[in-house]
This record gives sequence, C-alpha cells and structure tokens, in this order.
Amino acid sequence: MRLFLLALLTASTASAAMTDVWIGTATAPSGASRGIYHLTLDDATGKLSSARLAAETTQPGFLAKHPTLPRLYSTIDARQSGVAEWRIGGEGSRKRLELLGQAPTGDGGPCHVSVDPSGRVLFTAQYGGGSVASYRLREDGSIAERASLMEHDEPSGVVADRQKECHPHSAMPSPDGRWVLVPDLGADRIYVYAFDVESGELNPHGSVKCEPGGGPRHFAFHPNGKFGYVVNELSMAVTAFAWDTEKGELELLQTFPTLTEEQRAGEVSNSASEVRVHPSGKVVYVGNRGHDSVTAFRIEADPSQLTPIDLEPIRGSHPRHFAVSPSGKWLLAAGRDSNTVAVFSIDGETGALQWTLESDYVPSPTCVLIVE
Repeated sequence: MRLFLLALLTASTASAAMTDVWIGTATAPSGASRGIYHLTLDDATGKLSSARLAAETTQPGFLAKHPTLPRLYSTIDARQSGVAEWRIGGEGSRKRLELLGQAPTGDGGPCHVSVDPSGRVLFTAQYGGGSVASYRLREDGSIAERASLMEHDEPSGVVADRQKECHPHSAMPSPDGRWVLVPDLGADRIYVYAFDVESGELNPHGSVKCEPGGGPRHFAFHPNGKFGYVVNELSMAVTAFAWDTEKGELELLQTFPTLTEEQRAGEVSNSASEVRVHPSGKVVYVGNRGHDSVTAFRIEADPSQLTPIDLEPIRGSHPRHFAVSPSGKWLLAAGRDSNTVAVFSIDGETGALQWTLESDYVPSPTCVLIVE
C-alpha cells in the first residue's frame, strides 16, 4: 500500500509539472506547417515533448485560450478571413483539437485574437483590413455572433511604406475586463474601447498618440494593473505607459530602445515583435527580429523606468513571438524561419535568460501559448 501511494503521489506530481504549449503557425503551399501544434513543457526541468499536429488548418497565426473552458481560438485566413473555435481533447502530450465553428471577421488579415477575463467576449485585430472586431461568446464558449466591427481611419504616414493605412496589430483586454487596448501600427496610436459583456459590443472611448513612426504592435500590462508597455515594431523600442482603469486612459511616460545603434547596424532588416512582463512584475522582455534576440529590462521601483540587463540570442531565426511560463521559470522563443521553439531559464533574482540547450522542431511557429 505504501509503495502504491508513493507511486500515485509521484505520478500526480509529474502530471502537475506538465504545462500545455500550443503553437500557432504560418502555413504556405511551399511550407512544412499544416496547422496548430501541441507540446508539453515540464515546468520542473524545462524539457519539451516533441511537437505534434493538433489540428490541420490554414494560417492559424495567433491563438487564445478560454479562461475556464477547454476551448481554444485561432485566427484563420482561408477563403474568408475569420476566427475559429476548437475543443481541446486528449491527454498529456497527445492532446488534439476538434473544430467546432468559424466566424468571419468582416474584414481581411486577422493577426491577433484574445478573450476577455470573464470568457464572454472574443476580440480580433485585422492588420490587413484596419479594424478590430468583437464576438459574443455563449456559456459553453462557442461563438454566438460578431457584435462589432470598428474601422480605424487615421494613419500617421510617418513611415511611408508601412503607415499609409491603419494596421491594428492586437487587441488586449484590461485585467479588470472593462476595456480593450488596440495598438495600431499604421496610426501610431493605442485606441481604447469600452465593451459590453452582455452584447459584446465595442464602444470607442479614446486613444493616445505614440512616438511618431514607432509602429505600436503589442501591449502588456504590469501585474499591478497601473502600468503597461507597448513594443514599437518600426522604431525597435518599448514605451512605458501609466494606465488609469477608472477613466480608461493611458499616459505615455518614457521610451527605451531595445537595441543600440551599433547592434542595429548592418544590412539585416530589424523589427521588434513581442513584449511580455514577468509574473513578478520585475522584468519586461522584448523580441528583436533580424537581430534574432530577446532584450530583458529590469523594471525599477518606478515602473516607468527600465534598465537593460540582458540581450539573449534565441538560437533561431525571426522571433516573431515568445511567451513566459505562468510559473515565471521559463521563456519559450519561437523562431519562425528556423522552425524552432527554444527554452530559456529565467533567473529568479535578476530575470536574466540562459539557454537550456533545449530546442524543438516546430514548422514556422508564429505564436506560443503556454497554458497551465
């Protein structure tokens, strides 16, 4: 009996250490990717299981998980641009996805999907069409209908070949579930929308100007809910903002380059990609494409002040996306052009990164979603 209980405890502990990793990808006729892939991360050791195809689909570039239900959502770009809903099934490293439904965005080029904290509203951002959409979700997590389609129409034009039109690049719900922040790369603005959780409808609330020619892409909230950080794709910088959730207002505080001029020099084209705040609230990470690295900044006592502490190569090419594990122990960086997902340990004191020598093959990864 004692041996049985010990074996049961060991199996339970091992199971608890395993974390799901879902990978969105770029599919193309000449590419190797066939859809959405699944791995497991051992949170105790940082080991990855081999990637397995969980669902065959076209252009599932970005993913989001329902906060409480076994439902996954992805952007799709097949015959009609839209969002897809998947049921998560299976166990352990053999989980799979079953397509339950799709909904059109009403506009082209969906690049981001997210779910509000209550699990009642879904959002998508359309880079190609210049819009943000919202969808009402039923109690079982299924998509009821599109509730809003809001088009942006004030491009900044500072960078001629990238800012002739508006390009919303993400839609980030606030932690309290009252607002949605939409960085628009083409407008050099972050738009703020209020939304109704019953109807799912978006209501324009305001916007804040970002640095001219910066190209805001993604936004990450600080755990205290009073600050946030936007990654500027074109200028390769991260900007700190104060956030007043009662008023739904952002205040631009200070901008910090992710690379020095010397590091950006050369013929390689550089652009910033993702931004993430460590669960401790002590570090913010930013991805650098071209340079193929992740910059780590220490967040000072005043969260508007950032100090660079690390610049870590991703051991791959084109880090379009990365994610930090919920435990704060690991960072997984996706190399889209190297077909890799690499694992880095995070120093518990400083937040610095160290490659674990762990890297797995995943074809054309563009989104890393780590789910406990």
